[in-house]
Amino acid sequence: MELVDAPDSKSGGSNTVSVRFRPPAPPNYIPMSTTFKVDDFDFHLPDSLIARYPLTQRSASRLLHLHASTNQINDRTFTDIENLLRPGDLLILNNSRVIPARLFGEKTTGGKVEILIERITDTQTALAHMRASKAAKPGTIIHLENNFQLLVGERQGELFELTFLGTVPAIRILEQIGHMPLPPYMTRQDEMSDKERYQTVYAKHDGSVAAPTAGLHFDAALFEKLHAKGVQTDYVTLHVGAGTFQPVRVEYLHQHQMHYEYLEVSPETVERIKQTKQQGGRVIAVGTTSVRSLETAGRGGELKAYQGETNMFIYPGYQFNVVDAMITNFHLPKSSLIMLVSAFAGLSQTMAAYHHAIAQQYRFYSYGDAMFVER
Repeated sequence: MELVDAPDSKSGGSNTVSVRFRPPAPPNYIPMSTTFKVDDFDFHLPDSLIARYPLTQRSASRLLHLHASTNQINDRTFTDIENLLRPGDLLILNNSRVIPARLFGEKTTGGKVEILIERITDTQTALAHMRASKAAKPGTIIHLENNFQLLVGERQGELFELTFLGTVPAIRILEQIGHMPLPPYMTRQDEMSDKERYQTVYAKHDGSVAAPTAGLHFDAALFEKLHAKGVQTDYVTLHVGAGTFQPVRVEYLHQHQMHYEYLEVSPETVERIKQTKQQGGRVIAVGTTSVRSLETAGRGGELKAYQGETNMFIYPGYQFNVVDAMITNFHLPKSSLIMLVSAFAGLSQTMAAYHHAIAQQYRFYSYGDAMFVER
């Protein structure tokens, strides 16, 4: 087993580190087809459909309702989710909070450096991606805004070990001078409004460098209506890493290795899920991160509390153990996320829904519209 650093989300993921054992993935724990190619999940998206800014009102987004079993597609608005959910259903939401993880600085030599924090590992330390004209060597000092400084340590694969010098905790420095880590496809700098809008209204535990975007459509008023109807909510925590935007670089899906992300599914959440199913309710995952959290905790067919790392890669052929329906945004071509949706709804059904969404000019990606998928 390999030792890894993992933020403790119960303390906010900001000031403490727990060293946990990373369990090796059981061999063939997802016995899926070896015939799917990455190109099977390709589609052309006009640039004009990429949502670079959010709508004024969170719940004003459109909602594509896909009945995977009947191939039926309906165009709705997101507030229609109130009519699509039933009393006794349980929404599972990812309450990870996006940290302002992008930093800009320069070396003592004057060379510019862009830093994307991947994970805070202790009060003063982090692992990060770095982009510079010349790679920074261990021992290099990087000067940030407000006279903050970083010390570059050893590399861990694609990541650099960084130490924030001084006594101010790393998370506090990020809060002062960090920028929200908008996805690269938005092709713009972050703005003040992104600190609120690129964050769910229920975000709680610091740790993500990308938003669990399916949850961005919910606001307090919508939650009130859902609760009044008898729809329940509960939470998991999965800290989304920058690897979520990495392309799948192999030809066949079964050759792909997912990045590791930290997650927690509590015993209380497990019990609530079991009660929901016993009473005939559905477990509805809000976002692919919630799906991966629940299915990781339900590996082998038995749902158990889970705290640790996951690199679960879900693609067509996977047999779902926990999730009954899902809410998700529209994802990048050839991404692991569209592969997960295709595993849930079926490849042909998913691609048909995407082509319909493009024809109807839905807004795509993080700030875009949503899908409600029923199997």
